[in-house]
Amino acid sequence: MSRREGLGEPDRGALSSEQEEKLRQFKIKTRIDNEKYLRSHPEIDKLMSGFLREVLLKRPPDIREFAAEHFNNDLCETLDLKSEEAVKLNQAK
Repeated sequence: MSRREGLGEPDRGALSSEQEEKLRQFKIKTRIDNEKYLRSHPEIDKLMSGFLREVLLKRPPDIREFAAEHFNNDLCETLDLKSEEAVKLNQAK
């Protein structure tokens, strides 16, 4: 079963020209807002670069599980938690 099952071709006539223009403006505003946020938080680039490096080196079969483990471990290392504290933190989620 494909993850994209049920997603057909876009219905080009579903939106009026006014709705299409509002959608286009919304997409532009969202991209600008996202760019501003990323520029004000350069640590995101470092987090993503480290994650992508690990993905390409290890090529995990389950990317979602790997991502959850990767970022959870990074958080614990960043906070300098002992393993017992990290387990408690994971159980609290």
